[in-house]
Formats: sequence, structure tokens, C-alpha cells
Amino acid sequence: MSNDPDPAAAPDHDELERLLLPSALSCSAAEAHGIYCGLLASGADAARERWLAELLPTTEPAAADAAADADGEARRSALGALATATDAALADTAEAFHPLLPAEDRPLRERATAVHGWTRGLLYGLGVADLDQSRLTPQTREVLDDLMEVTRMDLDAIEETAENEDALAEVLEFLRVAALLLREQDTPVRHD
Repeated sequence: MSNDPDPAAAPDHDELERLLLPSALSCSAAEAHGIYCGLLASGADAARERWLAELLPTTEPAAADAAADADGEARRSALGALATATDAALADTAEAFHPLLPAEDRPLRERATAVHGWTRGLLYGLGVADLDQSRLTPQTREVLDDLMEVTRMDLDAIEETAENEDALAEVLEFLRVAALLLREQDTPVRHD
């Protein structure tokens, strides 16, 4: 997230990707960030704790070695830093929020795949929070429908063209605005 108040505090996409390889959920860095954003947008109680519970195993192997312990601590620390940076970016009125994605110099298909994963993660986070869609505003329902369309993107058909670069830039701006809009809405969760 290049526009965070303290970019050194949050992991970059590639660092988090490496740390999440052994994650219980087996998700990408972009998808993990999307899940957290979905939980935040839903107004879920204890969003950070729920997110960490989704991503990190709750039980450690009985004979865990020092390297595994260090990796687990590094993973937890990186996720905590990302959550803190995301909280600050979503609260910032200067529009500092951006989905955690690969750098712009990476191949288009890789970036599009990460956008797809981030969007799936956002929707998953909303689902984990048990979003009550019957109580959403028409505008919020339309945003959710548009997010679903992003997940239907044909990743195999993406070619490195200026037109596709422009299209991805438009999708990225939509995702940024959608996350902010969902966060600002009184997005209802079910309370049974």
C-alpha cells in the first residue's frame, strides 16, 4: 500500500505473499487484504481478531522448531502491521486507501489475478461477517453486484495491451472507492 501514512510499517505485497504460503486458508496476500477490508466494511465485531483467526492456524505443531516459531511471529507481525495501516488508510479523508496488490511494473495478468483475489477476499470477508443484504441501500447492493462482476473476470484472456492496462486501472479505482463506500455505509450484519 504505497500511500499509507508509514509505508515502512506495513509489509509489501511480495513480502506478505511469502509469509502467507503456509497459511491455513491458503490465500494470496491480495486476497488476505481483501478479507480484512470486507470484515472492516461489514462493521464486524473484533474484525482484526476474526481476520487473524481465518488466516493463521490456532494450534501449533507439538514439536515446533525455532524457525517455524520465527516464521509464525513474522507472519503475525506483518498481518498486524497491514491491519494497522489499512485501518489508518480507510479512516484517512485524503483517500490514502489502496488494495494491497503487486507493483505496477509486474505483468498485467499477475496484477489482474491479484485484483480478482482481492475482490474475492472482500466478498468473503463480508460473508464471514454475515452481511444482511436485505438491509442494504440500493447503492450498496449495486456495488456488491459490481464486485461480483469483477470476480467473473476471464483471467486467461488478459493480454498485455494499453486497453487492458486502462481497464485494470478503472477496476482498481472502482475497488478503492467501493471499499471506502462500504466502510462508510452502515453495512448491517445479522445478529441472531
